[in-house]
Amino acid sequence: MTQRYSDYERLKFDWPQERVLRITMENPGRLNAADEVMHGELVRVWREIDADPDVDVAIIRGAGEAFSAGGDLDLVEQMTQDFEVLTRVWKEARDLVYNVINCSKPIVSAIRGPAVGAGLVAGLLADVSVAGKTARIIDGHTRLGVAAGDHAAIVWPLLCGMAKAKYHLLLCEAVSGEEAERIGLVSLCAEDAEVDDKALEVAAKLAAGSPTAIRWTKYALNNWLRMAGPSFDTSLALEFMGFNGADVREGLASLREKRRPNFKKGSPL
Repeated sequence: MTQRYSDYERLKFDWPQERVLRITMENPGRLNAADEVMHGELVRVWREIDADPDVDVAIIRGAGEAFSAGGDLDLVEQMTQDFEVLTRVWKEARDLVYNVINCSKPIVSAIRGPAVGAGLVAGLLADVSVAGKTARIIDGHTRLGVAAGDHAAIVWPLLCGMAKAKYHLLLCEAVSGEEAERIGLVSLCAEDAEVDDKALEVAAKLAAGSPTAIRWTKYALNNWLRMAGPSFDTSLALEFMGFNGADVREGLASLREKRRPNFKKGSPL
């Protein structure tokens, strides 16, 4: 392992094939939830990969049977109470999306089990996404009581259309890997036990191709995402404005108490 990846705590690295770097999100006992440490690491790793001459393709996956169970609730609580934490995480959330989009190397995601939150950003913004049949993809923002920011506005309408995007983002309805492939939210669906092998197969094909042709094609195609930048910036600003409101406090409490939220009605908005 090159020295540049030696100081990561929540992200583990291996080389399943020459010039293919595999990143594994690992937060034991928490279904690889993106805590404060992982959130920051997911931001900077794409700049590292972009600058690494030994990497032609990156794979992102979760340890064990989960991809990533979303944001850490302790971090969410800090964001509701501390403006400095809120603005730091806002910048990280913005940079995470743009760093994945602007990484010149192709990215393949291997999605098994629950896929929510910051991990899902990389999972769905990956250039080729491979989901297990029983993967459970959820954008949980409105369940928490904040607007669907993160990556949702920039990529869901483009991948699966506005009607499906609104349905799943407004209602927080889960999407299985099989359904995600059917509606175009992911590139491929595989048997759960075969997800890693399929992701590596795709990565190997990419690594064997012309680096300039593949990277420049990715750059051109991602201009569709860059054009959606203003929509993403707006959604992210609205999401983080929501962390100062009453709805997120109720949403957070209901998640911790494992009950349905009781959001206040009658807002003039």
